[in-house]
Amino acid sequence: MNLKRIFGALLTLLGIGGLIFTAIVSVNTSGGANNIKALVIYGILGLIFFVAGISLIRTTKDES
Repeated sequence: MNLKRIFGALLTLLGIGGLIFTAIVSVNTSGGANNIKALVIYGILGLIFFVAGISLIRTTKDES
């Protein structure tokens, strides 16, 4: 298996984890400024990791 695909899968899993954590924080938030900051930070990082991982998996060609 290609090292780039493994790294892409790892980035994708980290992105999914960040997005799930953002969803959990948004459900449990009371609307404070710190909670909104955490939502934005974790949401953006999760989205960046997810998109980068998917893009890395899609653009890497299989070589046997």
